[in-house]
Amino acid sequence: MTPEDLKQFVRTVPDFPAPGILFRDVTTLIGHGPSLTAAIGHLATRAQASGATMLAGMEARGFIFGAAAAAHAGIGFIPVRKPGKLPVPTIGVDYQLEYGTDRLEIDPTTITPGQHVALVDDLIATGGTALAATELLRSAGAIVTHAFFVIDLPDLAGADRLRAAGVTVDALMDFPGH
Repeated sequence: MTPEDLKQFVRTVPDFPAPGILFRDVTTLIGHGPSLTAAIGHLATRAQASGATMLAGMEARGFIFGAAAAAHAGIGFIPVRKPGKLPVPTIGVDYQLEYGTDRLEIDPTTITPGQHVALVDDLIATGGTALAATELLRSAGAIVTHAFFVIDLPDLAGADRLRAAGVTVDALMDFPGH
């Protein structure tokens, strides 16, 4: 199944979370075994080609795609967590949301300095979370040069923000709008 074929398994929910927004929901893709398998295979192949030795996924849907792609590629996975979820000393980064701030944390012992780590998530919109995860992983010594997404919303320019930070962005599909 090609990435273009996978688009039919992404549900569009109008007016969520606010009027005028077209929410791209991957729940339907995840719930369809062949499309989930194909998406994971595409992400894993691209991650392997990038030279990544670890994948990092942001909570929560990045865990689904990132851990599965890492297992498929035969490499490790780093969970990028919300605050207070890891039982060991962590490092973290605060970042801006549209209305407030949030924080991401990792266990820094999961990264060997100089290790090539690629990001994986379900969707790139404004890029705030992916940029924060990149900063956090780099602060732990990772070399982050690639990020892989199931969906890109190019009108929101998140991929462009990541590229400006020196990260090559690759998405299986894109959708216009926000």
